[in-house]
Amino acid sequence: MQTEHYRSLVAVYVMAVNDREEILLLRRANTGYRDGFYDMPAGHLEEGETLRQAALRELKEETGLVVSEDQLEFMELLHRMSGDRVYLDVFFEVKQWNGEACIMEPEKCDHLAWFPLGSLPENIVPHQHQVLQDRSEQCAYREIWESIV
Repeated sequence: MQTEHYRSLVAVYVMAVNDREEILLLRRANTGYRDGFYDMPAGHLEEGETLRQAALRELKEETGLVVSEDQLEFMELLHRMSGDRVYLDVFFEVKQWNGEACIMEPEKCDHLAWFPLGSLPENIVPHQHQVLQDRSEQCAYREIWESIV
């Protein structure tokens, strides 16, 4: 008898940081998940993609910024239980890119801005806020079981 193996969802996140130590965040809208909260450019891994390829695709799709794979620096792996789903969230940091950031998906985002890392808005998606704290502590792995409100 063959049993089906357990599968987690995989999401990638890109933390774009400019030379003024500001992070690019987008405010979610009309998505059904944490609308009104700020979010890093992010999305799900698609079949046949590497994690880096997915991160590059999501950054370009959501912000218009273009980077190469070698510009992505691994930041953190987050094992996250969210409602009835389990995610493996992979975070990358990038400090160089081509283009100017703009809202490329207005149906999912109603604001885009650069925020100083030392003065972030309060309404950041909670698990991403934790990762930003982990960055300063150089933590590369964390587990979070979150409740959805």
